[in-house]
Amino acid sequence: MKIGELAKKANVSKETIHYYIREGVLKKPRKTGKNMAEYADAYIDQIRTIKELRDNYYLPLPVIKKIITKYKKQSYSERHSFRFLSEYFRPLDLLLSDEITGKEDFLEATGMNRMWLEKMETWGIVLRTEKNGESVYSRDSVIIGKLLVDMDRIGFGPRNGYDPEKLKPFADFLRSTVSSGHKHYLLNNMDNPTPEELSEKARRVMEIFSLYFYHLYRQFAREASEEFIKTISETQSEKGID
Repeated sequence: MKIGELAKKANVSKETIHYYIREGVLKKPRKTGKNMAEYADAYIDQIRTIKELRDNYYLPLPVIKKIITKYKKQSYSERHSFRFLSEYFRPLDLLLSDEITGKEDFLEATGMNRMWLEKMETWGIVLRTEKNGESVYSRDSVIIGKLLVDMDRIGFGPRNGYDPEKLKPFADFLRSTVSSGHKHYLLNNMDNPTPEELSEKARRVMEIFSLYFYHLYRQFAREASEEFIKTISETQSEKGID
């Protein structure tokens, strides 16, 4: 494709593309004439990744260049995982994102439909509070709503034979685990703590254990996936299936 088409698809200016090439973050395109060049589709993904790293993490171009070099060597699934996580783990959101007031605004922000929102609220997956007679949703509930929509979009929804209600036991288990564990970590080594002290400690406990559960799940999921794939492969080999 020509640079104009690439700029449109990647949602950047031509000048930005030339700048990335001059700085060595993007490799030079294939020349088709004296003042003509062709850009492969891979440039779109690379430019979007560069833009996300600059906008979301404020990384300098030399660091981004190293990341892109490693990124290009990854498998499709690894690159997809990187892009997906970049969308949901953006440090700036911690400062700028706020709660959403009103069901209609929540539905618009997440892409959920009303029926599934009501089910997720009933199952305790999406939480809301009431302020001045209106429904209020936290930043975490908004992210969960977006994730649920993405799950359906990439093939893990009712249309593909997956029952969303099976998410409820996970939520129930985590709520029970967090409730009991939170009290232990909050009150341990504290005599007559003030509400302010508890609030500050609760914030630290929440953030550190959020990361702990996230990485613990990834570790167990990777282990289970590898074991399952190995078992399937061995079964197919025994049956003579290539």
